[in-house]
Amino acid sequence: MLRRSFSLLNQLLLSAVSFGEVRYVLPEEMQRSSVIGNVARDLGLEVKELDARRARVVAEGTSQLCELDTASGNLLISQRIDREELCAQATACILQYQLLLEQPLRAFSIVLDITDINDNSPVFPTGEIKLDLVESTVLGRRFPLESAHDPDFGTNSVREYTLSQNDNFALEMGNQMNGNAYPELVLKKALDREAQVEHVLKINGIDGGNPARSGTASILIRVLDANDNVPVFSQRVFKASVPENSAIGTVITTLQATDLDEGVYGEITYFFSHLSDKLGGVIEIDPLSGEVRVSGVIDYEEASSHDLDVQAKDGGGQASHCKLIIDVIDVNDNKPVIEIKSASSNVAEDSKPGTMVALINIYDMDTGSSGRVTCTISKNVPFKLVSEVKNYYMLVTDGILDREVQPEYNLTVTATDAGSPPLTSVKVIPIVISDINDNPPTFMQSEYNANILENQPVGTFVIKVKAEDVDDGSNAKIQYQISKDTNSEVSSFLSINSDTGEVFTSRLFDYEQSVYFQIKVTARDGGGPSLSTTCIINVFIKDQNDNAPVVLYPVQSSGYIAEDMVPAEAPRGYLVTKVVAVDADSGHNAWLSYRIIKATRPNVFMVDLHTGEIRTTRTFIEDDEPKHTIVVLVTDNGLESLSATATVSIMLGDGLPVLSELLEFADESQESDNLTLYLIIALSTVSSMFILLISGVFYFKLCRRGYVYRSTTASLPVFPTTYCPSSFADFSRCGTLLNDERYDSFMTTGSWRGDFRFASNTDTDTLKKRSAAYQKNTLRRLSADRATLKVRAGAPHPCYPSIACNVIMTDTFYELIWLCDLQVSLKNTFLYPGSSFLLPSSSPPCSAQPIILAIFVT
Repeated sequence: MLRRSFSLLNQLLLSAVSFGEVRYVLPEEMQRSSVIGNVARDLGLEVKELDARRARVVAEGTSQLCELDTASGNLLISQRIDREELCAQATACILQYQLLLEQPLRAFSIVLDITDINDNSPVFPTGEIKLDLVESTVLGRRFPLESAHDPDFGTNSVREYTLSQNDNFALEMGNQMNGNAYPELVLKKALDREAQVEHVLKINGIDGGNPARSGTASILIRVLDANDNVPVFSQRVFKASVPENSAIGTVITTLQATDLDEGVYGEITYFFSHLSDKLGGVIEIDPLSGEVRVSGVIDYEEASSHDLDVQAKDGGGQASHCKLIIDVIDVNDNKPVIEIKSASSNVAEDSKPGTMVALINIYDMDTGSSGRVTCTISKNVPFKLVSEVKNYYMLVTDGILDREVQPEYNLTVTATDAGSPPLTSVKVIPIVISDINDNPPTFMQSEYNANILENQPVGTFVIKVKAEDVDDGSNAKIQYQISKDTNSEVSSFLSINSDTGEVFTSRLFDYEQSVYFQIKVTARDGGGPSLSTTCIINVFIKDQNDNAPVVLYPVQSSGYIAEDMVPAEAPRGYLVTKVVAVDADSGHNAWLSYRIIKATRPNVFMVDLHTGEIRTTRTFIEDDEPKHTIVVLVTDNGLESLSATATVSIMLGDGLPVLSELLEFADESQESDNLTLYLIIALSTVSSMFILLISGVFYFKLCRRGYVYRSTTASLPVFPTTYCPSSFADFSRCGTLLNDERYDSFMTTGSWRGDFRFASNTDTDTLKKRSAAYQKNTLRRLSADRATLKVRAGAPHPCYPSIACNVIMTDTFYELIWLCDLQVSLKNTFLYPGSSFLLPSSSPPCSAQPIILAIFVT
């Protein structure tokens, strides 16, 4: 055992590393897990990078007989290595392996040269050799014997033969043309059949191993009468060739031997002296004709040539030998082999060009041009093949990958050899592009509009927003939330289901407080890092009829009701006064209608259904009371209408002038004249306003900024904003008005002397808060001879140079307005009973001295 170990160590040699190749020489039959060599050290690699770079040893067209220990860098025996099984009697037994490392991909060639050890004993084809010799055989006659077969190679094969002790025969060695020796039995002493009929000898075949091994066979010699000629072959060595894959029965060659004897001694039979198990079913010989034929599948890749011993024996037992060498001609019968040594099932779509996807080993078992292989892949794909090591190809990325455009590829790898005709192999490599979070969610709409009825309970569904993400998996899982960019107060108005995008109310809404707000919703995916996008939701609060009308004039006070005066000579249709009411609702809910439900004397006064104007229905007579009280019911137009009542006190005044402007003309011709007049006035007014607009735009370009002071006095009446559409804008460029959505304008339906009003959204609650103060402090009963205008001048302003007023009024004090830098012209403007106007305010108040405008009417 020690001697064998010493021999193994002497045979285990390592050649120099060159061109990425390391060569080891090792004996066969080494024990499993035996160390062949330290690959890491021999190739100049760090042991720690073997695991990191997924180092492994792969076989090239052979079975995997060794493995790499990545912890130490040693190359170990993994399976039994039998040279005779792998390479038969080949001169050199070479095994080719590749050491593969990834990140980056490197391949090193490992060559194992397997040397022979004496692990097989010589074996004779048969355990008993029979010879029939005639007693007249001349001395010195040589009889070739079948050689012993030893699967070992070189010095470990059969080197000598010995013959057991006897008196008649000796053993000598003969040489064939190819240099192989074979034993021959030589007759040294004449045979005498009468003295001894049979001779039994022992022949030993001994190999050259250390220690030597031997095999034994018996030689049985029968002494016969008179067969003194042996068969003779026409030549000592026959050579023939046959293409691989030849059909069964194909004649390879015909061997011929002659025997000068006649009769049974001249009949020759042919047979193979020794035929291995592999060749036993491949080649056969006709025992009578000597034809050598194909009997099975003959394959060049298994053996390129076959050496056979053929024996010709006559009927008397005389035999001779020859050598038959059959060369197998290679044909292109093997398709290229495509082996995937390493492949990534998923490739990230952000992989850079040159990223390895798979390592492919392609080879062809044929030789020559039939073994040269070219490899291609599918066209028009972002991949390519790169070869840095013989027979190995790297499949790498060659462009930008986008999973959203193409989520997977089925790459067809085609290998074609150079044979005639060429053979082709095809293999499909599926490649799945794995997703990265490179696409943000996208809303179906960038802006949504939602309507909510006021007073809806908390949790009412508002709208559903939806976003889509073309990414996959968690990268496409979207979560919704109210954007942080949304005003902190507004963001609490609504809540959102983070999974479905459904938006719900988080509070009660009052149209009279807010008609519109805007929130932003963010859709965020589940990628890392996550991507997001934002949409806008415009929320409009829709009005419900939840506010009853409020009477502004006449002021309804429990202690005192203002009286309106009407001339005793007033004709039918004379305008006495006007009930002014407002409704904090909007739209149809704010349309008011008026009707008298109670009067001191019926059929004296009437109220206009839409304007609230109270007129006489006839002339007054002496029996009429000097004071009349009328109760007017004010009803809104809601689905479930709400109402309020106004008590109007009317005094008949003697001597009061009858104003023609307050008459209602019933005459159709007069109405027609009035209509014509109105049309002329309207046309003139439109033309004038257009001219004023052009002039005003030019003029107000000179103005930079102005302020309107809003009085904090609790007695000022304010009209709610809900009556008016948000369509009034500041054309003066003086800053008098705030943002356009804060101002409203409206006409009273049905009034031929219609009112024009402005209001600010900030004044929505003023009516409720200051109604009482207004009723107590604002309106007073005054008597005077004529209208009075009191003006206290303030600081001049470039935008508002003057104020002019020409007022025709009845006996009522109507408005007290605090103005700051007021731009208004009342010249040639008629204010009728019940008429009112408000102007917008800004904050902070202007610093200029306010102008106080008071209108007194008698």
